[in-house]
Amino acid sequence: MMSSCDACESEDHSTCHSADAQIAQQDIAITRSLGKIKHKILVMSGKGGVGKSTVAVNLALGLAKKGYKVGLMDVDLHGPDICRMLDLTESLESRQSANSLVPPLVYNENVKVVSLEYMMKDRDEAIIWRGPLKIQAIRQFVADMDWGELDYLVVDAPPGTGDEPLSVAQTIPNVQALVVTTPQAVALADVRKSINFCKTVEMPIVGVVENMSGFICPHCEETVDIFSSGGGEKTARDFELPFLGRVPMEPRVVVGGDSGKPYLSSDENSPAVKAFAEVVEAVERRLKVKKAKAGLTLATGLKTITGSTCGCGDDGCNPNKCDC
Repeated sequence: MMSSCDACESEDHSTCHSADAQIAQQDIAITRSLGKIKHKILVMSGKGGVGKSTVAVNLALGLAKKGYKVGLMDVDLHGPDICRMLDLTESLESRQSANSLVPPLVYNENVKVVSLEYMMKDRDEAIIWRGPLKIQAIRQFVADMDWGELDYLVVDAPPGTGDEPLSVAQTIPNVQALVVTTPQAVALADVRKSINFCKTVEMPIVGVVENMSGFICPHCEETVDIFSSGGGEKTARDFELPFLGRVPMEPRVVVGGDSGKPYLSSDENSPAVKAFAEVVEAVERRLKVKKAKAGLTLATGLKTITGSTCGCGDDGCNPNKCDC
């Protein structure tokens, strides 16, 4: 197989060797960063306008409310919205040294955020990039940012099956897809392409979310099926995928996104909030994170029980029964 230096027409291959060394060094940084993250979730869909960013933001906040450490990474490079949806206005901090990591934005004590908008002086500037630049940006989002220890990394992707989701699949081993759709047939046709994309790149699918499944009237709270209903569940069934739930439309979701105060992960008592809470719980069940339990100490390589917090009981650790 021809290396990058074999393809170089220059007699001096030092530039090529330097580039290869930088890529190898970045690969090490990526592996080191991902080794501190338990679960990675790519929120994707074959169609735009189905609410991927809304689902990604509220999924991250919903998991954080349960006490998990969560990272939220926006790889929709041409239309990054995450910072606006969370009302994050800070700018990128300079590195302390050439080898130091860049601090992500901090939304709260459990949520870290990275978006291209964070790195732009003018957030209204158009990003006119071809594939290689987009691939490199996504690699840097993983390698150069100080994510630290995370239970979940939620990645918001643009619509389709192009450079961004493919780069995530190739850069982040063990990432799993959460596929978002609306109920109507046009959206479902594109979503089926996303599901087949996941099969092609061997990316496991956490499940399917049917968003905008009915409209909640703000006056009587009755549901009207503007875009029909049930299409997402049927698609999940056809592909033998878990169906994570359906989330109805509600005007306060739009208001929350525009104001930087996400609604679906709020404490409001509404059908949409309740429905989304069930989606978060479904994701949590499928991607369990083992939390440290009080009362456990290490002794000679085995867990010694100092309280009845383990399925083994009080007689020492039994691997056949241990749930800690």
